[in-house]
Amino acid sequence: MSDRRRPGGGRPEAAPGPGAPARRHPRPSREQLAAAADRLLPDVIAPGLDVLFVGINPGLWSAATGWHFARPGNRFWPALHRGGFTPRLLHPSEQDALPALGLGITNMVARASARADELTAAELVDGAATLTAKVERYRPRWVAVVGVTAYRIGFTRPKAGFGPQPETLGPARLWVLPNPSGLNAHFTPETLGAAFAELRAAVAAG
Repeated sequence: MSDRRRPGGGRPEAAPGPGAPARRHPRPSREQLAAAADRLLPDVIAPGLDVLFVGINPGLWSAATGWHFARPGNRFWPALHRGGFTPRLLHPSEQDALPALGLGITNMVARASARADELTAAELVDGAATLTAKVERYRPRWVAVVGVTAYRIGFTRPKAGFGPQPETLGPARLWVLPNPSGLNAHFTPETLGAAFAELRAAVAAG
């Protein structure tokens, strides 16, 4: 996975609001989604971020569009806003606005797949090692892994729970958040937002 920021230019595009054209951001076709399997998605990253969010791996929708957490129904961007990290709800296409807010996104495993459960334990362990090296390089204050199962497997912490972790990841403090996928029925938009808000409070407290 590339460690560079995706090139941006000018002012970020506003998120679609009520009454916005339905096809402002065209949906990928079945053929485009199928072609996105195993594609790599560049990180949104910069040195010295407040929080580096770590997804499990890109879904096909994200790989096809080039935007993290892009699949309709994924609740990452609403939770980020509900948690107080962004001043308004951002569309995934606005991801390059995050570093200016002290935020970034990477993944445990670089390759895209239709479902996270298609990944092997070995891929997650290797991904954790790659993530550790990335954190050593970019030195964020916090690393927030979005998905407790991936964290438990990748870092061999089978009893890890949500929230702050006792160990650090290189120079960064470590937090585990729920998976914002729409398939995660254990968390509502409200409880996801509350989980993100707990991290936001810890970041603000220093």
